[in-house]
Amino acid sequence: MGFFKNENSLQLSIGRFTSFVYLSHMIEPKFDTTFFERYAMIALQTILGDKYACLVNSDRPDLQDIEHSLGVEVTRSMKENKTEAEMLVNELAGDNIFCIDESDLHDIELYGYAFGLNYGHYMGELEKRYWSLAQPLKRIIKSKVHKVADGFYGNFNQFELFIFTKDDLTRHEVQLTVYYMTELQNSNAIRYSKLHIAQTDKLYVCDLKTQTVEEHALCKEQCRAFYKKAVE
Repeated sequence: MGFFKNENSLQLSIGRFTSFVYLSHMIEPKFDTTFFERYAMIALQTILGDKYACLVNSDRPDLQDIEHSLGVEVTRSMKENKTEAEMLVNELAGDNIFCIDESDLHDIELYGYAFGLNYGHYMGELEKRYWSLAQPLKRIIKSKVHKVADGFYGNFNQFELFIFTKDDLTRHEVQLTVYYMTELQNSNAIRYSKLHIAQTDKLYVCDLKTQTVEEHALCKEQCRAFYKKAVE
């Protein structure tokens, strides 16, 4: 058995098995939701352009453009009990650890997040706490639709909903979600005009007025760029 220490973790090696243990006296990233809010803002601005150029990170809703009266609420969804299948990077052992690029591993340890680095079901320490509060997709949509209708997010002219998901949704499933959300908010005076669903490697942009879905594929380099900007 051997070990060595870097600035954020203690790496223990037993034969070919390696695990990472976070040290309480080292620098620890602060848990909050703004990483995902910033990631959403950067993705919208990069992929969809000028309409989202003036967004700022705020609260109720999470992203706001006061000048153009646009509010974007950011949340997450995941099937119940799915967190049990997610693997913390600092719990990986053996050959699995070597599938992660060394610089990415350093960032995951340093910032506590893995989303956007395209390693499937792996997550950072802080990210686990974030996803543990996630609700199934229909449930979170229903909650957010009721909140916007009740004026919880203020009086913007346009509202949009941005949902991060750990579920591997097909385009057909996204289209069914659009139908569900449209029907749910159909009689509300205040409603969302767009729904964005973000998976690690793609972003679905859904127009709730026309019920159309656009799929934007994200390459690993693009996701990594979003990640780097979000943790700045």
